[in-house]
Amino acid sequence: MKKQWIKFGLVTLLYLLFLLWVKSWWGLLLLPFIYDAYISKKIPWKWWKKSDNSTVRTVMDWVDAIVFALVGVYFVHIYVFQNYQIPTSSLEKSLLVGDYLFVSKASYGPRVPQTPLSMPLTQHTMPWGGKSYLEWPKWEYKRVAGFGKVKLNDIVVFNFPAGDTVALNNPAEDFYSIAYREGRRIYPKKIEMDSLNRWQQRAVFDLYYNAGRKQILGHPEYYGKVITRPVDRRENYVKRCVGLPGDTLQIIDGQVYLNGQASENPEDLQFFYIVRGTGKTLPLKFLQDELGLSFEDMQYYQAGATEFMLPLTQKSLSKLLARKDLVTSAERISTDSDPSLYPQNLHKNWSTEDYGPIWIPKKGATIALNAETLPIYERCIRAYEGNDLQVKGQEIYINGEKADSYTFNMDYYWMMGDNRHNSADSRYWGFVPEDHVVGKPILIWLSLDKDKGWFDGKIRWNRLFKWVHK
Repeated sequence: MKKQWIKFGLVTLLYLLFLLWVKSWWGLLLLPFIYDAYISKKIPWKWWKKSDNSTVRTVMDWVDAIVFALVGVYFVHIYVFQNYQIPTSSLEKSLLVGDYLFVSKASYGPRVPQTPLSMPLTQHTMPWGGKSYLEWPKWEYKRVAGFGKVKLNDIVVFNFPAGDTVALNNPAEDFYSIAYREGRRIYPKKIEMDSLNRWQQRAVFDLYYNAGRKQILGHPEYYGKVITRPVDRRENYVKRCVGLPGDTLQIIDGQVYLNGQASENPEDLQFFYIVRGTGKTLPLKFLQDELGLSFEDMQYYQAGATEFMLPLTQKSLSKLLARKDLVTSAERISTDSDPSLYPQNLHKNWSTEDYGPIWIPKKGATIALNAETLPIYERCIRAYEGNDLQVKGQEIYINGEKADSYTFNMDYYWMMGDNRHNSADSRYWGFVPEDHVVGKPILIWLSLDKDKGWFDGKIRWNRLFKWVHK
């Protein structure tokens, strides 16, 4: 009996410390069950062990072990770390497609799950289809104490902000981008936006969006069923934080500036270059092993071409230009203005290389609301902070009251990929709210090259158990 009380005391102490950490006292309701499991034993928790049927005992032993493992995995997954695979090339060459990462939840403080009833190790969909979580209960955003906050140039895993609404046949593109694109297709006549004031321009953008939205909702056979997802069930993305709350960010000729000062570039920053060749075929081994290019990277190259495009870091660019027998020159491409850049309902001449300036919202900071600022921040106000925002004529109403300013309730971040010409990032979908931050990648535990076979270098041995650095 004494040993049972000691076990009960230790388990209870650890459990209370856990509840103190997550700042949730609902868990106190489980204390009577812990007491019964160790002391009173009124409930026959191990009833099958007394069964005369050996099959029942064997099956229930397995069920007991599986349930215990799932509960353990559930709590580790939520509060300690999770596994994450790099799916796209947006962070190359810092992180490669096929890298498997341990993502630390404790680095920025784990979030208490907003949809706590879910199948462990699934994000939003069961392997055989259907939702892997229940909409109820749904808890408010809360983050428990961690080791620190997001810092400049940190690589961060987060939930895709624009992933709140998804057309299931187009899961890789956010609903809003599709709507604006379809709206422009429906109304192809070019409008001279410079001749309109900001409120008139807004009316045009509303026309595009509403027409596109109607098109998507009216044709589920093509776009797929349109669904909404809670914050913690949106797709996981990984990018580099290049702008912190309160910073003013601008991109000039591909260089990021914060508050007027040029930012430090990642070591493996990558751009696309127009390469002029001599007509000789670039050896595949040279492209893969020396320049570190994947087949995806080489999609714009054809053997024997005298002009082609490749994504290159400064190191790989130097190696390529050193091969005078293969190439004569390389010039970084420049990008044109793009209407699909964030915010899509503001007329501007921004491109991926010349963007902004744009101020990143900070908790407690107040901005003036007008026709110029509203398109940039209305998604934060409405979608991320849960306000009812309406525009009537040229007047703005928040939760039914006329407003000419707004004070933010959360911090926001600006995330970009290191593969600057091939990254769908904040330049396209805007700010990342603090409640979307998942964690920090700390270790590459496995790395597989999808372009190679198991006996031809598929496992990147030099990347195994490598720490993720800035």
